[in-house]
Amino acid sequence: MPEFRDRATETFVTHRNLLFTVAYEMLGSAADAEDVLQETWLRWAGVDLDSIREHRAYLVRITTRQALGRLRTLGRRKESYVGPWLPEPLLTAPDVAEDLELAESLSMAMLLVLETLTPTERAVFVLRDVFDLDYDEIAEAVEKSPAAVRQIAHRARSHVAARRPRGVASPAETEVALEAFQRAVATGDLQGLLNILAPDVVFLGDGGGVKQAALQPIVGATVVARVLRRIDPAGSLVPTQVNGYPALVLRLDDQIDTVVAVRIEQGRITGLYAVRNPAKLSRMEEETSLRR
Repeated sequence: MPEFRDRATETFVTHRNLLFTVAYEMLGSAADAEDVLQETWLRWAGVDLDSIREHRAYLVRITTRQALGRLRTLGRRKESYVGPWLPEPLLTAPDVAEDLELAESLSMAMLLVLETLTPTERAVFVLRDVFDLDYDEIAEAVEKSPAAVRQIAHRARSHVAARRPRGVASPAETEVALEAFQRAVATGDLQGLLNILAPDVVFLGDGGGVKQAALQPIVGATVVARVLRRIDPAGSLVPTQVNGYPALVLRLDDQIDTVVAVRIEQGRITGLYAVRNPAKLSRMEEETSLRR
């Protein structure tokens, strides 16, 4: 029995970062992704390892099924959420940004696009387009036929293509725009803000009913610029890596107050995502390892 437990633990630990990434991509919540991994481990610890041909695929299957159940519960929770719901930001290591496809899939903008899919569509899209699993593996994970999975993948891909950023900016391009944005905010430069914000920029703030935040999206460069100029001048905006892309952290009295992620298209900011809900900021003090 101890030998079995050691083998099961070693295999689970080997694939843990991959499994967390799958769960987070499906849920947009690190806390829920961790719960899914706990449930995955409990089920994994009870299987006969010798009867499993492909351990990685089996673990991904368990994680996907657990995440699907959690995603439906999370959907009901979001219905009563106060104000806009934003994904939980993750402090990520530089190697995440080097994998451009992974970084794009983890960006706030893309995670919000994935929110518009049904749970099964989201699972199929993530497993196929992000993790490149074959249709037979995905079919087992979502308990559909391979033919049905192909149809779901096509439908999800079309849905995402119509809503994803028109020209995905590289982390380097994002960093340049973010530096200009940071300077303008720090100096209260209204014209500087108007120069970097797209005319139809959208600002979303997530306070979760705990911290003050706009209860509806704010649209338009002029009004968004006015909101940004109200940022507490006593705070410090610090550049960092969030979900694989450059972002800013607002610190007040050396405590994280707000994480600001951006969406960049053609050199200008088209989306600002400000997470203030304290319950969503716990993963910003230590890097999260993400893998495909």
